Amino acid sequence: MAAALLFLSLPTLIHGCVRDKSSIETSADFIPPPYSAAQTTAFHDVIEPFIADTCLRCHDADRTEADLDLEAFLDSGTAEMDIETWERVRDMLVSGQMPPPKRPRPEPEELDAVTDWIEGRVHDTIAAMPPDPGRVTARRLNRAEYNNTVRDLLGVDFEPAAAFPVDDSGYGFDTIGDVLTLSPLLMEKYLDAAETISARAMEADLTRIRDEGDAEHILICGHAPDAHTAACARRLCRNLAERAFRRPVSSREVRRLQEIFARSREDGAAFHEAMEHVSQAVLVSPHFLFRIEQSRPSIGSKDIRSVGDYEMASRLSYFLWSSMPDDRLIRLAKGRRLRDRGVIESEVARILQDPKSEALVENFAGQWLELRNMDEIQPDTDRFPEFDDSLRSAMRDETEMLFTTIVAEDLSVLRFLDADFTFVNEQLADHYGIEGVDGPALRRVTLAGSQRGGLLSHASVLTLTSYPTRTSPVLRGKWVLENLLGAPPPPPPANVPPLDEKKAETAQSLRAQLEQHRADPGCASCHSRMDPLGFGLENYDPIGRWRESQSGAPIDSSGELPSGERFSTPPELRTVLLAHREEFVRCLVEKMMIYALGRGLERYDKLAVDKICEEMKQNDYRFSSLVIGIADSFPFQKRRGEES
Repeated sequence: MAAALLFLSLPTLIHGCVRDKSSIETSADFIPPPYSAAQTTAFHDVIEPFIADTCLRCHDADRTEADLDLEAFLDSGTAEMDIETWERVRDMLVSGQMPPPKRPRPEPEELDAVTDWIEGRVHDTIAAMPPDPGRVTARRLNRAEYNNTVRDLLGVDFEPAAAFPVDDSGYGFDTIGDVLTLSPLLMEKYLDAAETISARAMEADLTRIRDEGDAEHILICGHAPDAHTAACARRLCRNLAERAFRRPVSSREVRRLQEIFARSREDGAAFHEAMEHVSQAVLVSPHFLFRIEQSRPSIGSKDIRSVGDYEMASRLSYFLWSSMPDDRLIRLAKGRRLRDRGVIESEVARILQDPKSEALVENFAGQWLELRNMDEIQPDTDRFPEFDDSLRSAMRDETEMLFTTIVAEDLSVLRFLDADFTFVNEQLADHYGIEGVDGPALRRVTLAGSQRGGLLSHASVLTLTSYPTRTSPVLRGKWVLENLLGAPPPPPPANVPPLDEKKAETAQSLRAQLEQHRADPGCASCHSRMDPLGFGLENYDPIGRWRESQSGAPIDSSGELPSGERFSTPPELRTVLLAHREEFVRCLVEKMMIYALGRGLERYDKLAVDKICEEMKQNDYRFSSLVIGIADSFPFQKRRGEES
């Protein structure tokens, strides 16, 4: 291991951890474009009357509720300059939070005219800004990426990162460069893991040579022990480094590895032992542990550049496989072909059909849908004795298999909301009341005509969003807003009293308590959105079983959203959500872009999101159009320089 430490370049490692300090906001001297003639006319004919009639009773200069003064917006010159306020107004109108529930609601046509005008204004303003693809902090491999990369690099699959500290998350994902720090404890774990991995990889290579005959492998050539040459070591060092660093390596980098090899041999190590030391050095190199993009614009420049061809290969492979590029991606990078739209489309299709794409299910879906939390869920065993680890596993598998099927069959992403099929084994089928399913293996069954369909009827989601003893309309509604509609509520105000659990034993008393919350103006704006969505799922008990009554009283699953949309049953709620398909698709695009880019989204990313959403609409919302759109997008293929 001492030889490996010689290779660790601390200055390079520190540079790899530097945060993105460059500005992500519109520059102070940016002037939004003036209104077009049509926008000016619409402002005076539509926007001014709407603000005066609908908004000023709460948002004028004297009553700036939510710190929002719209009286100044009656001056079109002031309104022209303030995109942030327009975005707030749009979001509140689209979500139905404004006007407040007890205020008269504008006619749908009037509301559409206002939101369309605002959306056009926001779009024109952002389009006039200097283009900005953002800049991703050098990203450390997270635990899943480390395990998968070791597997694909050295052919050993034993999850060495299981002993590493848990990765931090940002924006809901553990792929965010800014939070993937490197602690002293993790560095120690890397050093220990490098020794174990190298020993196992060498043992595997020696076994393969013994079983398959003379052939070169990643750590050893096919020569007899007394026939190795300096050329063998040089070739193995270069091949290993190029695969591990996911790019061509310099002669200087190869020489440093050869020096480690030579010193080990001088100390009496056999050829294969010296190559183990080389492997250890590579595994603790920042160029293995971090995805460092070599072709970044120079420091002190904010110029926009394309990411390098090999970096593009890594962006694709870590996005969809959580692992290093394979030989085909590296060949395409070498041939500078990964910019071609046709190549991107064919490669996305190939990558998604590869078994390694299961990583997208485990790591993206596991965090988007919060399935990773299933291991921590423990319903009350006295009330739900049938809940055990095998049922827990079947619940999670059901949801993962729906995701896998949508990917493999390239279905519309709207099937997440209304899939008329699911996957159950005998235990989960009994749980759902589905007949004719035997054995422990999950199989596909139709749900046509049943009370189930889509994610919101999956026991995994329903259990994750319940308390150990009862359902929670608030948790379920919040989950829908955050994960399906992209409209997460703000944190609750301080000193909000908790629900009286003794009175929450029945659905009626729970609904009554939440109605009291909505009567409080400080709670109404959030609970008026969350609670109806959650009550629409009350027919499902805390572990996802269907029920018609609770404590002898019939279940009331009816609800009314701030927009005026009503429903009485879970299937009717699904219909309402499908009517909001554009919000769902945008939410999914944004979440997958965050996961793929390794950073949060900013205002300047809006045009890229808009383009992907429109392309998906033109392609029947197929899953492949989502992935291709991200891979071919401006922020995925470009990066901004660093400020000095």
